[in-house]
Amino acid sequence: MDKRSLIADLRTKRADERTAVGNLLEHAKRSKRGLTTGEATRFDAHETEIRALDDRIDELQYQVDADEAAASVAQRYAPGAAARNNPNNNRSNPMSSLTVNEPATYSREGRNSYFLDLARNAMNHDSAARERLERNNREQRAINTTDGTGGDFVPPKWITEEYVRYARPHRVFADLVKPQPLPAGTDVISIPKVSGGTSVAVQGTQNTAISNTDMITTSISSPVFTAAGGQVASLQMIEQSPIRTDEVILSDLAAAYAQYLDSMYLTGSGSAGQPTGILNVAGANAVTWSPTGTPLLTGTATGGTLYSAVASAISKIWSTRFAAPTAIVMHPRRFAWCLAQVDGSNRPIIVPAQGGAFNAPGLLGPDLNAEGPVGTLAGLPVYLDPNIPTNLGVGTDQDRIIVLKADDVFAWEGNMRAEAFPQTYANQLSLFLRVYNYASFQAGRYPQSISIISGTGLNVTV
Repeated sequence: MDKRSLIADLRTKRADERTAVGNLLEHAKRSKRGLTTGEATRFDAHETEIRALDDRIDELQYQVDADEAAASVAQRYAPGAAARNNPNNNRSNPMSSLTVNEPATYSREGRNSYFLDLARNAMNHDSAARERLERNNREQRAINTTDGTGGDFVPPKWITEEYVRYARPHRVFADLVKPQPLPAGTDVISIPKVSGGTSVAVQGTQNTAISNTDMITTSISSPVFTAAGGQVASLQMIEQSPIRTDEVILSDLAAAYAQYLDSMYLTGSGSAGQPTGILNVAGANAVTWSPTGTPLLTGTATGGTLYSAVASAISKIWSTRFAAPTAIVMHPRRFAWCLAQVDGSNRPIIVPAQGGAFNAPGLLGPDLNAEGPVGTLAGLPVYLDPNIPTNLGVGTDQDRIIVLKADDVFAWEGNMRAEAFPQTYANQLSLFLRVYNYASFQAGRYPQSISIISGTGLNVTV
């Protein structure tokens, strides 16, 4: 199957995922309700799959575009091209304009191994391997490298195209809370809030005054902050690279923006232009989990103590917000620790959902993700976010677990801009690539919708 067929197949799968998302929303709409916990879990799983499919489609489309550009250049400069393009060429020699398209020395489908030939030439001075490396060098037209210092070993073009992206966490928590479009023309978003309610009481006797308590109002505000990043790149790198280096830089800047935004929503200090992250919101429910003994002692159901802490976090939301939480967010290392816990018979406490678990406090699955939805605990979907800090607490070695009603937390975000500027750098043949966006975050609408689990039990890992 070629790349275009793969792209078409992936687009079909993406359409199926979007249809599934639409069906979930439509079913909830017809029932005049929100998504149930199970539906929300499936919704998040579909959304995660859609994002993964989008990334793969973009990657394949980029490779297709690069292949077509390379083919165009190869055709333009191939032997005999000048003769074919010259209307006055001498046609007496029918072979003068004949071009033979030989397969590349190294390709995905070929039998030759670029890295194996490097080793053979270095260790055994293999002449055949050396010849293949030199032929590949000519194919790549490495005219600006020096033989003897790397010019003989220019990587094949297809290896260059499949560069290794810098690994970054995604914006799991930022995508979990309630999104709002950022209003234009403001640097602060203020929301009215009723901080003291009215009252109702039995009328003691007829024709006497009824209960009358004045409502107390206030407002909460969150600043609009700017998240931005840039990179200076030489014009030679942009124009002469075999891959679209500007897209490589801008895509990494976009990924860095997503990671930073998620971190601000989690840990923002509320000062120096930062929003107040959910871990720093005043009035949130505090739950301390500090088990005694060795938390990883085999045969001790220590996961149950964490289970009790999660139940306490849920109870505090029930008792003060009078509504149910919708999610648990934790660091991947914390859920990995949960997976390591066993009961008194050395059976895992968190078990795969596919196994038809009976009376399990938590379920794993259907997929083992490093980020995003991963299973359930105490009946709530669990989301993993690597941006949760792991250097908290007295010993700077603790993480945190967040239990929350996610739709009570608001986030406003504009449309991210990605731009390139030659100005100012024209005298040095450079470009300045940048991304930026405006956002605001408010977790203080209902602090009682948030429970933060902390304590010494969160410094233990597997």
